[in-house]
Amino acid sequence: MPAPDSTWMYTEAAEAATAVARQFAANVATIDALVERLRAQPPRFIVTCARGSSDHAATYGKYLFETALGLVTASASPSVGSVYAVQPHMQDALFVAISQSGKSPDLLRNAEIAKAGGATVVALVNVVDSPLAKLADTVLPLHAGPENSVAATKSYLCSLAALLQLTARWSGDAKLLAAVDALPDAMRAAWAQDWSELVSGLRLARQMFVLGRGLGLAAAQEAALKFKETCGLHAEAFSSAEVKHGPMAIVGPDFPVLAFAQDDDTGDSTAAVAAEFRKRGAPVWLASGGEAGPGILPLPVSPHPALTPILTVQAFYAVANALSLARGFDPDVPPHLNKVTETV
Repeated sequence: MPAPDSTWMYTEAAEAATAVARQFAANVATIDALVERLRAQPPRFIVTCARGSSDHAATYGKYLFETALGLVTASASPSVGSVYAVQPHMQDALFVAISQSGKSPDLLRNAEIAKAGGATVVALVNVVDSPLAKLADTVLPLHAGPENSVAATKSYLCSLAALLQLTARWSGDAKLLAAVDALPDAMRAAWAQDWSELVSGLRLARQMFVLGRGLGLAAAQEAALKFKETCGLHAEAFSSAEVKHGPMAIVGPDFPVLAFAQDDDTGDSTAAVAAEFRKRGAPVWLASGGEAGPGILPLPVSPHPALTPILTVQAFYAVANALSLARGFDPDVPPHLNKVTETV
């Protein structure tokens, strides 16, 4: 079994901060041209379209767009266009497609439908000569560089960063713009955090919940996916509000819970749910910036709440890699999975 710091997953996740800094520098002119167009002809609403980790990035984008721009944002179901052959009304919409490869047929078909229906199509892709990039009105390259591990890490973080930079420059919010500048260094600080107690705590686990809320829900979704694909651990992501509507009934002793507390108005409610589960005897870990103590996973103090999910996932990837190895898996080659998944 390889050493934890010798896998592609570890190496590529460690490169994420450098990749994000490269992306920010390279995409400024493209984003500013797009923002000028969007301000001149504001979209009535935003639609995101993605699969897998990219769809979790779209969840983050939804909360960013709605909280910073006030624009209603919905996630498109790719099957509506590719399988059911329905053409939704997209006049004056902004259609944001997110894909590492830019090759999946269902995303391509939905982007074609959106464009034909009057939407402006923006593609966030790592492969800049991909079919999706060629179709889009504007391409925002992720600049993640080659990604050899099947489990996406730096391309996911670069997707979040691209959405953040676009939102910051579109909104013109001074605090958010300053946070963008601070992000690469904050990511390096997050990568240095020690979450190793999760390895011993989850090495024999069979099922668990991962909780987040608001901007932090995407981080919970991504963590649950990585637990499944790299660790063989059945993890389900829930909003810390939604988990109270039924799912919480199964939490008790021997049912681990990992909670990500945002440093905004959702943070207290997430911490309260974590505390309730701990009282039931469940093994609970809470990721929270600026706190310390048993069951607390440290995070650097975030320059802005919009950065916190990025820092959370950056810290999480290191421990997911270590847990995968501890459970006897190779995080670079999850069973039955391929790097590029093409759905119709």
